[in-house]
Amino acid sequence: MTEVEFHFNAPDKQAYACRLLRKATRSGARVVVTGPIDVLRQLDQALWTFSSTDFVAHALDGADAALLAASPVLLLESVLEAPHQQVLLQLGDAVPPGFECFERLIEVVSLDEDDRGLARQRWKHYASRGYAIQRKDLELKESA
Repeated sequence: MTEVEFHFNAPDKQAYACRLLRKATRSGARVVVTGPIDVLRQLDQALWTFSSTDFVAHALDGADAALLAASPVLLLESVLEAPHQQVLLQLGDAVPPGFECFERLIEVVSLDEDDRGLARQRWKHYASRGYAIQRKDLELKESA
């Protein structure tokens, strides 16, 4: 069964996603990031510029099939045909169809009240289907 985590209180979802992806790829994880295409395009740009000393290899939806297969990080609107299913990083508003094929799902939730409300709906969806959910409060982590 998919491990589900909610990472709450991200002051900047894009910056947090960049750091999380850097950490994941350093540990050898393969990650699919899903969300609306405009969010994925912004993340694509952020991954090129967030650090002057690090590069997170990634491919954006629509890239060549060989590049998608070789990239440790994929930015995809639909995860139904993702070439790997280790970790799914969710940056969208709705439960991603096909999430249950992944070993692990990470939901990133910002400080925005609308975003938090949508996250509560997704939490209820996962909980109603029997998924044990881990909660990580980023505000507590940063202040510690």
